[in-house]
Amino acid sequence: MMRTPARMADGRELFYFDDPGSPERVAPPDDRDLPAVQTGSTMRYDVLTGEWVTIAAHRMDRTFLPPADHCPLDPTRPGREPTEIPAADYDVVVFENRFPSFARHVADVPPEVDGNPLWQQRPANGRCEVVCFTSDHDAAFAYLPTERVRTVIEAWADRTAELSALDGIEEVFPFENRGLEIGVTLQHPHGQIYAYPFVTPRTGQLVTRAAEHRERTGRDLLQDVLDGERKAGTRVVLDGEHWTAYVPAAARWPVEAHLVPHRPVPDLAALDDAERDELAVLYPDLLRRLEGFFGEDTVSADPRPPYIAGWHQAPVHAGRDLTRLHLQLFSLRRSPGKLKYLAGSESGAGAWILDVTPERIAQRLRDAS
Repeated sequence: MMRTPARMADGRELFYFDDPGSPERVAPPDDRDLPAVQTGSTMRYDVLTGEWVTIAAHRMDRTFLPPADHCPLDPTRPGREPTEIPAADYDVVVFENRFPSFARHVADVPPEVDGNPLWQQRPANGRCEVVCFTSDHDAAFAYLPTERVRTVIEAWADRTAELSALDGIEEVFPFENRGLEIGVTLQHPHGQIYAYPFVTPRTGQLVTRAAEHRERTGRDLLQDVLDGERKAGTRVVLDGEHWTAYVPAAARWPVEAHLVPHRPVPDLAALDDAERDELAVLYPDLLRRLEGFFGEDTVSADPRPPYIAGWHQAPVHAGRDLTRLHLQLFSLRRSPGKLKYLAGSESGAGAWILDVTPERIAQRLRDAS
């Protein structure tokens, strides 16, 4: 894998990641006349939940579902308007988001809202990056060549290491949103990486539970979960030499699976070559099983189900030894043409209700091969 850094017209960083054997790349200049990126994100502390809420009002003006021939993630081709990527072709590209929820050097804000100590306020100093998986606008991650998936993994690992080293970053979260139902605003196959200035609520809760488990038993919580799922076998979907995919015993979504390395590594950057090689095979396999979960009778305009795929990594600092890398993959679709809506119980009370057993989900994913 070759990595070539570049700068965009407004000063943002861009990185080309090329497949092994690709010719040496010379990054072309970005000749667009772009205004400086304007960010004004702030974080406000919710005293009722103990969580930070980020306010990024400038994102209201971000690009929304442009025509295919005006996609900003396509390569810049002769005779067409320039895109975010100056090259005429690419394998994998990562660049700073022009409409970031978190950014470096955000202006200071008063430490309290309305001068009231109940409501702490901070500038949302972090970083948001876009990861383009391929130059092919009509492709899907599940069907990328293994070599390309391996390059994406290298890009994730590279960015995880660099973002984790930035001052003030507490957690790095690579993810892919797919499908209009998820709220995707660009159809080109891509994901994102958020570098948060705080530990996210899910990770914080996991660290707390893992600490309690270790104090009570002396053991690693996520290792015990992985061992228990592999021993039971009823919810295991894929079991490789280095990775296992399973539906969690207390799954929340109509389709949900976790992909976990057997070795307790904190993040993608810590994976060795053998683990990365197997991941490049098993992860697309799991995505294809998700696509086949509902069979051929879908009535959706897009037969590919919407999904969120998030790589949960250990915090950069506090609690890093209490959790480990794992993928959470889930879909909002509960049956062909129907979505699971997070209504009163889930959205209002935070109490989840699942309409199918996790064991049935796992069986259907196994059958979808």
